[in-house]
Amino acid sequence: MYVELHASSAFSFLDGASLPETLIDRAAELEYPALALLDRDGVYGAPRFHKAARAAGIKPIVGCELTIAKGWKSPDVLAPVSGLWRLPVLVESQKGYRNLCRLLTRLKLETPKGEGVLKLEDLDGFTAGLVAVVGRAALMGHRYGVGGLLDRIVGLFGRSQVYVELQRHLLRDEETDNQALVALAEAYRVPLVATNGVRFAGADDRPLYDVQTCLRHKTTLERAGRHLVCNSERYLKSPAAMTRLFRDRPEALTTAAELAARLDYTLDDLGYQFPAYPVPAGDTMISFLRAITDVGARERYRPYQERARRQIARELDLIEKLDLAGYFLIVWDLVNFCRQQDILVQGRGSAANSAVCYSLGITAVDPVGMDLLFERFLSEERNEWPDIDLDLPSGDRRERVIQYVYERYGQLGAGMTANVITYRGRSAARDVGKVLSIPPDQINRLAKAMNHFEWTDPDESLTRQLENVGIDRTNPRIWHFGKLWRHMQDLPRHLGQHSGGMVICRGRLDEVVPLENASMPGRVVVQWDKDDCADMGIVKVDLLGLGMMAVLQDTFALIDGRKGDRAGAIDLARLPANDPEVYRMLQDADTVGLFQVESRAQMATLPRLKPKCFYDLVVEVAIIRPGPIVGHMVHPYLKRRAGREPVRYAHSSLEPILRRTLGVPLFQEQLLRIAMVAAGFSGGEAEQLRRAFGFKRSVRRMAEIEVQLRDGMAKKGITGESADEIVRSISSFALYGFPESHAASFALLVYASAYLKTHYPAAFYTALLNNQPMGFYHPSTLIKDAQRHGIRFGRIDVQCSGWQCAVEPDGSIRLGLCFVTGLNEETGRAIAFQRSVLETQEPDIACQGLQGEEGEVSVEQSPICPKCGCDDQTLVTFVDCATPRAKGFCSVCAADWIQSGRVGKAGVTARSRFRSVEDLLTRTGLRRNELTILAEIGALNSFGYDRRSALWQVERAMRAPGELFAETSRESQSGMQTAVGVPKSTDWTVGADDSATQMTYVDLDIAGGSSPLPSMTPVERMMADYTGASVTIGPHPVALRRQELALRGVLRAVDLRQGRNGRRIRVAGTVIARQRPENAKGFVFLTLEDETGFANIIVRPDVFDVDREAILERSFLLVEGILQQQDGVTSVKAERFHSFVFGGGLPKSRDFY
Repeated sequence: MYVELHASSAFSFLDGASLPETLIDRAAELEYPALALLDRDGVYGAPRFHKAARAAGIKPIVGCELTIAKGWKSPDVLAPVSGLWRLPVLVESQKGYRNLCRLLTRLKLETPKGEGVLKLEDLDGFTAGLVAVVGRAALMGHRYGVGGLLDRIVGLFGRSQVYVELQRHLLRDEETDNQALVALAEAYRVPLVATNGVRFAGADDRPLYDVQTCLRHKTTLERAGRHLVCNSERYLKSPAAMTRLFRDRPEALTTAAELAARLDYTLDDLGYQFPAYPVPAGDTMISFLRAITDVGARERYRPYQERARRQIARELDLIEKLDLAGYFLIVWDLVNFCRQQDILVQGRGSAANSAVCYSLGITAVDPVGMDLLFERFLSEERNEWPDIDLDLPSGDRRERVIQYVYERYGQLGAGMTANVITYRGRSAARDVGKVLSIPPDQINRLAKAMNHFEWTDPDESLTRQLENVGIDRTNPRIWHFGKLWRHMQDLPRHLGQHSGGMVICRGRLDEVVPLENASMPGRVVVQWDKDDCADMGIVKVDLLGLGMMAVLQDTFALIDGRKGDRAGAIDLARLPANDPEVYRMLQDADTVGLFQVESRAQMATLPRLKPKCFYDLVVEVAIIRPGPIVGHMVHPYLKRRAGREPVRYAHSSLEPILRRTLGVPLFQEQLLRIAMVAAGFSGGEAEQLRRAFGFKRSVRRMAEIEVQLRDGMAKKGITGESADEIVRSISSFALYGFPESHAASFALLVYASAYLKTHYPAAFYTALLNNQPMGFYHPSTLIKDAQRHGIRFGRIDVQCSGWQCAVEPDGSIRLGLCFVTGLNEETGRAIAFQRSVLETQEPDIACQGLQGEEGEVSVEQSPICPKCGCDDQTLVTFVDCATPRAKGFCSVCAADWIQSGRVGKAGVTARSRFRSVEDLLTRTGLRRNELTILAEIGALNSFGYDRRSALWQVERAMRAPGELFAETSRESQSGMQTAVGVPKSTDWTVGADDSATQMTYVDLDIAGGSSPLPSMTPVERMMADYTGASVTIGPHPVALRRQELALRGVLRAVDLRQGRNGRRIRVAGTVIARQRPENAKGFVFLTLEDETGFANIIVRPDVFDVDREAILERSFLLVEGILQQQDGVTSVKAERFHSFVFGGGLPKSRDFY
């Protein structure tokens, strides 16, 4: 019987129109006993092909099409004139598979991404166990001579390992070539084999293949010409059809069947082995694991109670039985490396919440105290490796851990897991639209209409989606678009890289799976994604970067640095538990900047859930996810928790599973157990269900599983509404449910971030600002939230700001130069470095300064705080200005000072870095635009200038003296000023008594350095701050317009809580977040901020349609609507949006659509 030995799938990336599973389905329909998959330059689809074939009872044959060049490269791998051609090879043995993987690794690693080719010379020594199938490329006499290519291939592979391939697609030229191939095979005594060069499963898939061809050649259907295949013959044909095609060459069909029988290798013989961990002499891995676990347990559990002892002993026995000790030791080694390198690390995932992992320091969650059963995460029945994810600070610290893995196991012994990027709504719409030559404006509308279309309600149709964006569905081109768009869904688009998954191997990983260069230097990536690796038994360790981990580590460092005592250091495992102030903050939804609970939906849930213990945080993390929301689980849980609804179960058999969550399934583990108890799923079937939860096409896979669920429940007598409720709960988790083990680890980070914000707010906000961008909120919102919590800020100042924000000795936060728009990091760090130069290399200069003359100080013209440099007249106040001892007070940094009335001996303060603007320019090389921005945001105020005067001095420093500065220059020459840009100075004493610290304040020289321009107004200062730094420590923008807003009846955000439910009110603020969730049926949620806090706005679809432009584009909104007060949550249901001109320059909101 004929067997197809040359089929390519969509994993040839734009050169195959069918998924491996589709090809297998078609092969099963045609009763094929075997099928070979040969994708281009890779085995990307081999695991899925293998899995589907095994399920269908078909033998899966592994192979590949290798791109070969004759000594040069070309960007077009399909152009015959370029010297590039493809050599199909089939795997006969395990050695052949290893050779193929090494060849593909060489092809990928030694050439730029997308340009990989091999030369025939590269195959030498790597052909054992491989069978070459040479087709029309053997006739390239103009490149290799007549018969020369086949001769070389026979020399490389051996005559018994070479076949000449015949294909018939009803093309005249092809048949002429076939006659030449027959003669060539006879001349070299090489057997003929018939194939169809399959590119799609069915003939009706040809239009989709044409789209792929156009995308591959970067053209349109109208211009593709001969790039397109001539007909639809390259589909998977039946053995009978192939028999008719090759009735004159029956031996070619027989050879195909014989060769298929000869090719015994499958991916069942992958040969992967996990690395062994080196242990001390006399120890085994399990004995060493037991010893170090005991050491860690005695440190973690104080006292080391009997319950913990029993749990750890039971876990170690299971680990020994499953031979997993090496895995736990390797993860322990990674954690130890992080500790030694001062990198914060926390384990999460299934086995990471075991008592053994807790004792080893892998996780900070105590599973004994939380009553988390180890069998949920690792069991003998599940027959799989445990899943431990290590959360690390994102950025350089995580990269150091990744590079440590490469150093320890070798560049060819470790690799990142791939992430196969598939076509979804928007990407498919854009690519299909371009191929069909649809106008760009219509493509944009189509992409918008098709984005997330698969997630909409079942009663929504494609016609309705197109009508919503003004597209005529009756247009034939649009009709074809709709059909092709549907077929493009889920096809692979390109290979990406998983966010942190790494696989390691004993020996060479490139003999198990081909490796490719990752986008980042120093990394390689395997050709399979995490699910493929799991299916093939390859162990993965996730090294995931979390911005909050970086924030926590930086916060701990700031706290410990200020304490100066490591003995009292705090970390994730030593945070005081059940702090009432922390839970009070969470119950009040005061969660800006906190991990996982700062979104609008989480803020609306916290006052209702009222968390009082750690497990409540576990529930809070898991409940606001698409799975529980779509499954209608949120409100029933909250009502039952509040006692407004009785606890009930869909079936009595589910009570042991759901008792802890009041009868409502919230976690993946619960849904798995429900499937096993209610529907009789086996452990393996439950595992497939778990895979569907995290799989990109899980909605479709869950639909396939639903039939099995209902059949199983019917056998146990569960039908009707109970069955519907169970199915809805399980299927909704396909839209992303959360495992309880992960939720517990995340809950610890929630508690840690809340604890630090409560007790160490300055350090926490500093770390948060230094790790932007992250989270829901712009840095400007974080600063205003910090100020509402009593945190004082110092503005950006070239004399004392570092590149990053820092906590000052008085507990205030000094903004860093990193916020200055357009200032590169190298220049910013050069400015910050000058301080250490002055203090270590030239200590006398730091306090010397330049001499000035005695004179009067005009306080009214120089309202500048000598401590933080604030020049906002609304925040810096003076008393007794007419007396010799005028007093000043700054509302920003709480500094108070006294004017001594005499000129000091120092022109700059003891912490100054620069003597003058000119000195700053000379020593840092700042450009004009950078200096201008620094002057506009007040970063030069410490020289004694207000912002406009600082701009004047920038011009003096940058330009040669001309007529504009002639008078100032003459005054400087007469002795009124000793250096360009350095005004005369006066002494200021901080504090009210004689023991106060002396601080020099550099006053503005009205004659020699002042600007003829008026000082900036508060609004101008605010706009300059946002333009030059994206943040301001001055008044909130809304505060500057509060009087005007009050006249229009606008309430403050803080006043909304006292309002009557149902009252019509007006509220206004800057837009800091917009959300339009996929499952919200068109509702839009806005978060507005004013000087007192936040206002949550709910916008109905009809209101959104009326004011769409204003809602989406304006940075300031005035809303009129109905006040809603429910369970401690305040929101405004918008009825209309009023016009209110506010001006530009405000930060952009963080939008989530």
